Amino acid sequence: MVKQVAVFLENKEGTASACCRVLKDVGVNLLALSIADTKDFGILRLLTSDNDKAVSALRGAGFLCSEVELVGLEVPDKAGALSDLLISLGEHNVNVEYMYSYAEADGHAKIVFKTSAVDKAVALLKEAGAKLL
Repeated sequence: MVKQVAVFLENKEGTASACCRVLKDVGVNLLALSIADTKDFGILRLLTSDNDKAVSALRGAGFLCSEVELVGLEVPDKAGALSDLLISLGEHNVNVEYMYSYAEADGHAKIVFKTSAVDKAVALLKEAGAKLL
């Protein structure tokens, strides 16, 4: 499992940079991020080097944030690798609510996703031979 920090941001100029500045000031490194927006607000999803420190600093600066458990896996660099895993999850009624990817220094693609069926997803991925994070 991978823990993500979700930060709710007003959709206006400067809020994302203010959030990132808070993390910079306390020495928290961003490993991956994703942002989804609507007209009025956005959700900044972060993988950080220190979630406890990030959440504490962000809340101290007035940001509304929480930690969310994600399923993380490493996907081989071959056509269809992710598709095969997603098909297996879908066939077993595991919904993927959102997903994003990143790469680490080892060059391998890392995928994280949110599901309400974490334990079931993990069991299915292990059965399929996926390398979990």
